[in-house]
Amino acid sequence: MRVIVTGGAGFLGTLLCRRLLAGPVGLGGARPTEVSRLTVVDLVAPTDDVAADPRTEHLDGELSRTLGDEADAVFHLAGVVSGAAEADFDAGMHTNLDGTRAVLEYARGHAVPPVLVFTSSLAVFGSDPALGPVGTVDDDTLPRPQSSYGIQKFIGEQLVADYTRKGFVRGRSVRLMTVSVRPGRPNAAASSFLSGIIREPLAGERAVCPAPPDMPVALSSPDRTLEGILRAAEVDDATWGSRTAMNLPALTTSPREMTAALDRVAGPGTSDLVDWVEDPAVVAIVGSWPPRFETPRAHALGLHADTSFDDVVRAYQARLP
Repeated sequence: MRVIVTGGAGFLGTLLCRRLLAGPVGLGGARPTEVSRLTVVDLVAPTDDVAADPRTEHLDGELSRTLGDEADAVFHLAGVVSGAAEADFDAGMHTNLDGTRAVLEYARGHAVPPVLVFTSSLAVFGSDPALGPVGTVDDDTLPRPQSSYGIQKFIGEQLVADYTRKGFVRGRSVRLMTVSVRPGRPNAAASSFLSGIIREPLAGERAVCPAPPDMPVALSSPDRTLEGILRAAEVDDATWGSRTAMNLPALTTSPREMTAALDRVAGPGTSDLVDWVEDPAVVAIVGSWPPRFETPRAHALGLHADTSFDDVVRAYQARLP
């Protein structure tokens, strides 16, 4: 079984690659099978442990170039993140829109349509200035993206739906919540601070929170996010159901509640390393995203939100060297 992961050298991509290499995986309702070849498509090399597996190959280049032989499944995670897509419109369109279509066209050429999982985002929802706040989002809420990134992701969802309707792919789009806590250094995502205000203080470093302390946000831990991506690939077409993208479950919290959890888990005063300096540009993007979700469709697939942010911090802390 050959599996392709675009963006496979990124944080979520690496977690996914490790899981795919670790043991049998079921695709589209089929019996779980070992991955015989894992193709990591990314501009940077995969991590040493993923690269060391003899089943791994690395394709370094544009998504518009060939992805090689036919695959049984494609996980399309590659993309220009929210803040970067807003700052560089052309880069966002090239990767998030043109790149997604290139991946779909590659899959369209297969003799047997592959399972294709597209990672979309809660950024497809936004507070339309003419309509006001979104309120609680459910499975039927109409997306109204308020950023270039959100627009590009929503278009990607529609492309996946139409290629699926035409029988070119067995597509499943999942809308990810903001993932926290991410390891490593900050990235260009507008929501990057939602990891930084935990990650940096735990490392003894200062962090900046550019959002109001009580601004509600929707989060998901890396483990719950990976679980949702894999579950989308595993189920058969009838169980997956609608071609419409599925919202993954969310934990609703706020920066103030997050730093309080940090102090409870890591010790009082740990959050003193967080500087509260509001950035209107960040608030305009992240603050437009809905913080509350009802996700019965995901629940029916056995997916659930994290129970508390304290548990998320503990899980991150347990992985620290």
